[in-house]
Amino acid sequence: TVTGDPGVLPAGLDLSAYRILQEALTNVRRHAAGATASVDVMVDPGWLRLRVADTGGPAVNDVPGDAGHGLVGIRERVALYGGALEAGRRPGGGFLIAADIPLGEAT
Repeated sequence: TVTGDPGVLPAGLDLSAYRILQEALTNVRRHAAGATASVDVMVDPGWLRLRVADTGGPAVNDVPGDAGHGLVGIRERVALYGGALEAGRRPGGGFLIAADIPLGEAT
C-alpha cells in the first residue's frame, strides 16, 4: 500500500527507498520460500515509513557460505538519512523490516 505522496521525496531518498524495499523483498524470497509479504510505503508529514512484513515460509533458503549483506545495506541506507531501522522476527512468525526516515526540510 502507498499512503501519502511519494512524489515529494528527493531523488536520492526515493532511490534509497526503492533499494531498501527491493532488498527486503529479496530477503523474503531468499529466506522464506512460500511466504507472502506486505509492503507499506507511508509518506507522513516529516517522515517516510517503509514496512515489509512476511508470513514466514515452510523452508529457509539460506545459501551455504553466503553471509549476505542485505540487512547491512538497508541499515546503511536508513542511517544515511538519519533514520531508524527495526529488523527481526515477528511474534507468531515471519519477519519485519521497518524503516522510519525523517524528511526534514528536504521535501
